[in-house]
Amino acid sequence: MSAQRTVRPGYAVGLASMLRPLRRGLGDPTYKILGDDHWRAVRTPHGPATLRLRQRDTEVESEAWGEGAEWALEQLPALLGAEDRPEEFRTDDPLLATLLERFEVPRFGRTGLMMEALVPSIIEQKVTNNEAFRGFGNLVRRFGEVAPGPGADHGLRLQPSPETLRTIPSWDWLRLPVDPARSKAVLHAARVATAVERTASLPGDEVERRLTTIPGVGEWTVAEVRQRALGDPDAVSFGDYHLAKDVGWALTNAAWDDERLREYLERFRPHRARVVALIYRGAGKRPRRGPKMSPRTHLPS
Repeated sequence: MSAQRTVRPGYAVGLASMLRPLRRGLGDPTYKILGDDHWRAVRTPHGPATLRLRQRDTEVESEAWGEGAEWALEQLPALLGAEDRPEEFRTDDPLLATLLERFEVPRFGRTGLMMEALVPSIIEQKVTNNEAFRGFGNLVRRFGEVAPGPGADHGLRLQPSPETLRTIPSWDWLRLPVDPARSKAVLHAARVATAVERTASLPGDEVERRLTTIPGVGEWTVAEVRQRALGDPDAVSFGDYHLAKDVGWALTNAAWDDERLREYLERFRPHRARVVALIYRGAGKRPRRGPKMSPRTHLPS
């Protein structure tokens, strides 16, 4: 049995761009795009769900299967950014004003699922995207459950539950490959998963204060969680390998460091991440002329 819902947001929404941050690489087993349909395997507070989304002009059609189907459909407006307030963003910055003439103000959607965002964000710490996506994909394929309903037919799998994460031995993490620093952080988070999920109702600064008490979880990781799970337009991923350099290049044609980026963004609270998203939308990434960060090769495959 399935449940269905059609949402008419009342504002411009691009389904693909809104959901893009939730996909962890092209091979993500929790997210697939098949034709016009976006499929997600979601572990909700009420159980697993498979969610199918399709945009038709100004409407988004959805269908869900599994114990968590009703919850997933109830959260659909928030997922599409209904709880965000981009119209409150105002600026007299000349460059941003020019970008706003060309582009919509970026809107942030929220999933409300903290562990769903936290686990892959930890795995993505201080490694290349390829290594991170490989490790996360292998984790889900090996230890995640098959998604309910037609999700199984499409090869969708749920992220492993906190209970499962706590049982994975160190040698299996290495085979994924996820090194001990990151796997230990995932295990620490899994041990307090119930408390982590409760932070979904808290302000972003309080979420950062609480989650950074988990060993191995820092500012960058929490910002990645706040963006996806909370739809927080002020959560900036300071410490990112490229972010400050990209923004600096867009604004001054010179790479910045985090300190300069913080200084520039301070006046835009509580829309700092919205400003970063707008700059990326208008200017893109800086040219990659230097050597690329290389994946490590000392871990077993």
